[in-house]
Amino acid sequence: MLAAASWLFTVTTATAQIKINVSNDSPLRKLQIAEMAINSLYVDSVNEQKLVEDGIRGMLEKLDPHSTYSTPKEVKEMNEPLQGNFEGIGVQFNMVEDTLLVIQTVSGGPSEKMGIMAGDRIVTVNDSAIAGVKMSREEIVRRLRGPKGTKVLLGIMRPGISDRLSFTITRDKIPVHSIDATYMLRPTVGYVRIGSFGATTPDEFRESLKTLLEQGMQTLVLDLQENGGGYLHAAVEVASELLNSGSLIVYTDGRRVNRNEYTARGGGLFTEGKVVVLVDSYTASAAEIVSGAIQDHDRGIIVGRRTFGKGLVQRPIELPDGSMIRLTIAHYYTPSGRCIQKPYEKGKKKDYAMDVVNRLKSGELMSADSVHFVDSLKYYTLREHRVVYGGGGIMPDEFVPLDTTKYTRFHRELAAKSVIINQNLRYVDGHRKQLHQLYPDFASFREQYEVPQSLIDNILAEAKKQKIVLKDDDELQRTLPYLRQQLKALVARDLWSMNEYFAIMNEQSDVVGRALQLLTKK
Repeated sequence: MLAAASWLFTVTTATAQIKINVSNDSPLRKLQIAEMAINSLYVDSVNEQKLVEDGIRGMLEKLDPHSTYSTPKEVKEMNEPLQGNFEGIGVQFNMVEDTLLVIQTVSGGPSEKMGIMAGDRIVTVNDSAIAGVKMSREEIVRRLRGPKGTKVLLGIMRPGISDRLSFTITRDKIPVHSIDATYMLRPTVGYVRIGSFGATTPDEFRESLKTLLEQGMQTLVLDLQENGGGYLHAAVEVASELLNSGSLIVYTDGRRVNRNEYTARGGGLFTEGKVVVLVDSYTASAAEIVSGAIQDHDRGIIVGRRTFGKGLVQRPIELPDGSMIRLTIAHYYTPSGRCIQKPYEKGKKKDYAMDVVNRLKSGELMSADSVHFVDSLKYYTLREHRVVYGGGGIMPDEFVPLDTTKYTRFHRELAAKSVIINQNLRYVDGHRKQLHQLYPDFASFREQYEVPQSLIDNILAEAKKQKIVLKDDDELQRTLPYLRQQLKALVARDLWSMNEYFAIMNEQSDVVGRALQLLTKK
């Protein structure tokens, strides 16, 4: 018979240790006996580690959609973009067929310092071939990355040089930037796009504001479209730069967690000028905290489409092997008191994940009239007492319908099969020197460059190879305007940076266009 004595164990979270006393009749003791019995007596051999992981996942799946279990590998991959750095050689690359092509080197990184250039092909790592051997992208990344201070020998083929070049790179910490773009959208209108809220986002945002203020910014367009969230403290710090001292930004409250308020600390860099926040149905979590605070304090205008609706707070619980449970412990509430978490049924994560697709099917993304809120979830903004609603994301002050005519079926298939990105890479790789000579700066490129017909022809030829069929000539003509704009933006990105990419794409963005219209009216 298995003994069932009372016992004590400790769970470590990111902020505290929780001591749990397990008595003889505890359900936890029952769970342990079941695991021991299966591992010891089951007819076939079992993987005890997987057995326990499946048990944890099974429990969490019956809870809310955001309580999750992650393996040690998944934890590392999840945290890396948010922590603000990783250790490696410092290159942005893409795969052209089965060869690694350097798109850009990280400014100040180890590869740039050693003379690696855009257009270089890394063909060997520590004398082992990585080109022409059909190695997975994940395996290539694993070989290039490594602890700071370690060395890696790269074999490189460079256009115009017949011999293979060798570079010994000393790995270092490589910054991961969470701000995608910072530039002047118009002479007095600054633009900042935040891709996620990570550990370095507040410092990056302050630097962006300083740069734009020096260039004469009087109005800020803060783009949070497709921003899935991140760290709570990063969202609070970003909002603090836009709100007056003491302004409530967000508060959390839960069954076993007391109400905790987060307020603006004061001294924000941009507390007076106009603010417009751009959102869509993928704007979630920390990005919704910023949007909700700006809206509730009547600090600015929210433009776009209803946000995702994630108002649940997760606490990380670290397990001894490096794995982690992220357990929902509270709700987020905006300053007016509304919870923006959208409805869900426990254990039905698939239905929850399909919500954005269902919004498209219901017509919500095309018409604000398709969004329905109940009166019991009505709240009021704090200064102007405008009506806002809880219970399912942040509804923008100015709704911008999704223009589905821009994205034809043909274009979607080209993008899904990487035809556009791969043909663009080949084009830039073959014309990089010529393009830099013709367009020494972005201003001249923006004004004069036109996508050559040869690049369009190559895309159409590749589409035919991959059996992506055009319905008719009308579909092609509807595809070409957006495709040409996208290609021009991608070329600009590869020659300069993401700032230039968004500077081109935003000129045809309906959401950005509406923001500029509103600013002109004001």
